[in-house]
Amino acid sequence: MALLFSHPTRRRPSLWARLINSIEDRLPSDRLVLRVLFFAIMIGLVMSLLAINRTYLVSTPVSGGTLIEGIIGIPRFVNPVLAVTRADQDVAALIYSGLMTIDEAGVLVPDLAESVTVSGDGKTYNILLRRDIRFHDETPLTARDVAFTIGLIQNPDLKSPVRGNWAGVTVEELGEYELNVILDEAYTPFIENFTMGIVPRHIWNDLPIEQIPFSARNTEPVGSGPFKIDKVVRNDAGLIDSYKLIRASASVKLAGVTTIFFQNEEDLATAFLAGKITSTASLPPAIASTLTQNNRYVILSEPLPRVFAVFFNQNKSAALRDIAVREALELAIDRTGVVAQALGGYGVPIMTPVPPHVDALHSVRQAKETGTTSPLALAEQRLEKAGWNKSENGTREKRIEGTLTPLQITLRTANIPMFERTTALLAESWRNLGIVVEVEQYEQSDLVQAVIRPRDFEALLFGIDMNRSVDLYPFWHSSQRDDPGFNIAQYANREVDALLSAARTQTDSAERASSSAAAMDIIAREQPVIALYVPALTYVIKSDIALGPIDNISKPHERFMNIETWHMAEENRWPIFQ
Repeated sequence: MALLFSHPTRRRPSLWARLINSIEDRLPSDRLVLRVLFFAIMIGLVMSLLAINRTYLVSTPVSGGTLIEGIIGIPRFVNPVLAVTRADQDVAALIYSGLMTIDEAGVLVPDLAESVTVSGDGKTYNILLRRDIRFHDETPLTARDVAFTIGLIQNPDLKSPVRGNWAGVTVEELGEYELNVILDEAYTPFIENFTMGIVPRHIWNDLPIEQIPFSARNTEPVGSGPFKIDKVVRNDAGLIDSYKLIRASASVKLAGVTTIFFQNEEDLATAFLAGKITSTASLPPAIASTLTQNNRYVILSEPLPRVFAVFFNQNKSAALRDIAVREALELAIDRTGVVAQALGGYGVPIMTPVPPHVDALHSVRQAKETGTTSPLALAEQRLEKAGWNKSENGTREKRIEGTLTPLQITLRTANIPMFERTTALLAESWRNLGIVVEVEQYEQSDLVQAVIRPRDFEALLFGIDMNRSVDLYPFWHSSQRDDPGFNIAQYANREVDALLSAARTQTDSAERASSSAAAMDIIAREQPVIALYVPALTYVIKSDIALGPIDNISKPHERFMNIETWHMAEENRWPIFQ
């Protein structure tokens, strides 16, 4: 038997091998030149490719990283219906979503809602819900949950802190994902309420209303927001030390958020400086400003629509009924200096009691006098012209209705550091005019109960909260003079009442701004208040955490409105692979 063998097929050398062989087969002198040329070409090619790569690679946010947020206070009601403290509101903002949210430009946009349509008369809001939204336990979110949430708020037995925002509101369920919210009368700023988180009906519906405030479900919440609870850490007393939250949606870049709770500013500052937390909005400006010296941190500062001012109760003081006195008190104040010293520079001086972002409501108020006369000298001239002369001991007095009346003021406020610094500066300025000034400080709860509600003060340093729409009605309409109204100065003017009532119902933004501006001009002329400043949110955060703009927010917890876009990790990718 014959054995057949075949020769193996001879493979042709590769192009690369032939190139190398062609160089190596040359004469030694030529070989050296060709080798140098070859390596120069290869290095140039590699460098060109690297340059092209660097030019076209795009830094792309990717998932990963945990934000560690420091918060002052202990959460008790992580429930949008009951949340009142900063701790409750901050955590609720991470766990719950509202019908609307605030985009990176600070504008209200739909969130849980697919659309929100306002009727021509401004009374009916038609809401179509998105059909892809589920609570963290995978239960679909429907119109029944929205109606249930509003019903809870309106229940007088629950005493929701936001109940007043929903007074006179009726809800009509039109389908599983559609409903109407109907107002008794048009109120343009009402749409701001749609940022409130929606609670799941199936979680709360079985509890009697009187048991809801005491339920453990308030501290172990189920929402539909960007993060959900992974772990609750409690101390020996059963109080919550921290929450570990994980992302609830693949669109969220951060892997999670851990919230750690502290009893006071000192403990929080110590933890921050020790690197135990990555971000906080609870540090006072004086401490926050020291961290800017370290490149590891940045401070984001955004004015809040909260106006701090000195309110006058003219019913309690004959001296304060004299507008010359009120004008002199204002002239003596260096607002820029007050912001620098009392707020560490994190605030905006204001001349009228409205937030600085509402340009149309800031009347141009300037002293009639011109020249180089100092504000203090102008204030003294104003007082002397009005008959307030200095006595032998340097204090001012005036004969009013036959009685020699001393120019003295009692200024009441809360005993918190920012107010302490502010009142000290005001009192010094006014004493330089020859005015006798006494300062009385109260615990905040006592100030509200014993001073503000009964209107028991001559002058009061206090802050009033406004929303983005800035509705002046609650603060300056005469119907709001008595508690629970917010017209602290008990101001009354029929023309202002008419303008503010009109502004509430005007749907055209230009008309509404015109009415509000006209009212504010009258208020500024009559001067029942001295506006001082609007404090800014100071959010301290590690510099390696990227977040979007925090613009036009109305409350500190709204800094989290765009947290889905925040990220701590990035990769360089070609655009086609993003």
